[in-house]
Amino acid sequence: TTGEDINAVIYNTNQHSKDYSSLYNTPRPSHADYTAIVKYGREVDLRGGGAFSGRLTAPLCIGGGIAKQILERHGIFVGAHVYSVKDVCDTPFDGVNLDKDTLLLAGTKPFPTISDEAGAAMRAEILSAKEDGDSVGGVVECAVIGMKAGHGGPLFDGVEGYIAKALFGIPAVKGVEFGAGFSLSKMRGSEANDPFAYKNGEVVTTKNNSGGIIGGITNGMPLVVRAAFKPTPSIAKEQNTVNLLTKENTTVKIVGRHDPCVVARAVAAVEAAVALTVLDLIS
Repeated sequence: TTGEDINAVIYNTNQHSKDYSSLYNTPRPSHADYTAIVKYGREVDLRGGGAFSGRLTAPLCIGGGIAKQILERHGIFVGAHVYSVKDVCDTPFDGVNLDKDTLLLAGTKPFPTISDEAGAAMRAEILSAKEDGDSVGGVVECAVIGMKAGHGGPLFDGVEGYIAKALFGIPAVKGVEFGAGFSLSKMRGSEANDPFAYKNGEVVTTKNNSGGIIGGITNGMPLVVRAAFKPTPSIAKEQNTVNLLTKENTTVKIVGRHDPCVVARAVAAVEAAVALTVLDLIS
């Protein structure tokens, strides 16, 4: 970098704007069409989802890609994979002994999973939903290794809050958890606690249910976070909606190009959001 602003342009060269013309009157269920109109009026641009589109993760990935390169100079690495699609699960990250090769493995593959068998089963699940004119959701797991203990702070300065805000900026994210996350609510303290130990002169934990964060502050263990993505709301099946002009109940059948699952594409966006946040935290 030279110190000047970094500029990038992404050309959208294959637009199908007419596919979205009816949405101003008949908003798509679970899409942002209705709330966007309520918030910004009927002049809001709904083509391609407008400001609510997954396309807006493209510039996020540019920033995240730069952040990852800077973090690597500090010995910090960020990687992610498709943790699950519907009920099909990949091999989870080992929150205690996570090496760089495993962390970055999924990013070297066309479909970003650790297990190729799981990836094939996920693709079959996605194809099945597509053939039914439907969609499926899933979870992306992301981890950070090489981050020292002591970053973050209590309460509203917690690392979880910073990362969660960035992740919820990605369209379709409806849930975020760290470490064992919601599973902790089903455990006893003796199961949930991460015992301390010395390893090569460094304080470590022998488990990592906390996901590398205690009291909002990093503890030096791998930071592990998962983001849950809802199924794509734009599906080919006919759905119930309303006509905002006639104020009547009606149906809508969505046309155009829509992913039956956004999770595989979202891996890069999750990495980018986490990388940018971690860079802020260590700067």
